[in-house]
Amino acid sequence: MWEVFKNWIFDVIQFFYSFCGDWGLAIIIVTVIFRAIMAPIMHKQAKSSYQMQKIQPKIASIQERFADDQVRQSQEMQKLYAEAKFNPLAGCIPMLLQMPIFIALFQVLREMGMREEVHDYSFYALVPNLITTPEQAFFMGLGTFVPYLILMVIFAGATFLPMVLQQLRNQNAQQKNQMIIMSVVMSLFMLWISWSSPAGVLLFWGVSSLIGVAQNQFSMHLCRKNDERVAAEEPIEVKPVEVTVTRKAKKPRPKKKR
Repeated sequence: MWEVFKNWIFDVIQFFYSFCGDWGLAIIIVTVIFRAIMAPIMHKQAKSSYQMQKIQPKIASIQERFADDQVRQSQEMQKLYAEAKFNPLAGCIPMLLQMPIFIALFQVLREMGMREEVHDYSFYALVPNLITTPEQAFFMGLGTFVPYLILMVIFAGATFLPMVLQQLRNQNAQQKNQMIIMSVVMSLFMLWISWSSPAGVLLFWGVSSLIGVAQNQFSMHLCRKNDERVAAEEPIEVKPVEVTVTRKAKKPRPKKKR
């Protein structure tokens, strides 16, 4: 089954290569199509992240109030998630959907060098060979290594950028710093992975992540606009003015002397 999936990935890339005549451009076209198919899921993920930002102060309050009662804290968090229609697992779905394609493409590009029907795996004049890894290019000279280094930076930066953008509106300074540190660690980890990954895989992941950042920012913009529209349409409740009248006690009239 997995071999069939890998062959299908190669056939799709080769199909677009037959039109554009460049393997790198064919990978980019496949990436754009893949991201277009995933757009509705990405929009739901962005809405979920937006809801998370809105309820963050309430989450902090629950954690503080029930710090000694983990069961009650979990129950209150579940209630809050249900009220806000927030799914903590929604952010993992796009990553899980991309991973099989990432792994299949990794293996396909590893094996493409053994295919007899194709000999040129360049990306125009930008990347000499898409099946070559940065590790291999490093020993071919600085001029050869530079395009692979750029792909590595894009590959790692595309992991760092979304996490940082997500924290810009976070009012919790401690949590913001923790997430930034985590994103730096993740970026270093991605650099380590990219060192031994074929350039075609780095191209796919980098382009996919950059498109994902653009989609996320657009979805966040729509969410904010929707909140502004709802706030503007909410009727203003006009309460009647209450006037408290204090009546002075009437003084008894003096009686006339006869």
